[in-house]
Amino acid sequence: MSDKKTGRCLCGAVRYTVSGPLRPVIACHCKQCQRTSGFHVAATSAARGDIEITGRVTWYESSDTARRGFCGTCGSNLFWDGAGDNLSIFAGTLDAPTGLAIKGHIYCADKGDYYELTDDLPKAPGRDPELTTMVR
Repeated sequence: MSDKKTGRCLCGAVRYTVSGPLRPVIACHCKQCQRTSGFHVAATSAARGDIEITGRVTWYESSDTARRGFCGTCGSNLFWDGAGDNLSIFAGTLDAPTGLAIKGHIYCADKGDYYELTDDLPKAPGRDPELTTMVR
């Protein structure tokens, strides 16, 4: 997918444009994602150089290896930033149409006990580089 995509937080104070391809959406069921979103997180990613952000993102160092970006005004979760060439983008913050679909689930061993994963998509118990690596 190479069309220019746009997205924003709930209040519009932070906006972004992605000028390159987006990875299919991956659902992350880890405890950190549950605590920051109240459920699991559905995220895509793009090369850092293909993302232009306007507005002030507040960053929270959520672990030794990653940080999470959100709007300091409305609190919208926008980004997950770990090692590598890509920045993860929370799929719900993209403007429609996205043209994306969920490709799989990661950290399924940590999922909440209040829902089931009933689709036929790949399900990894933890991190899975095959699912989360940028699709080229």
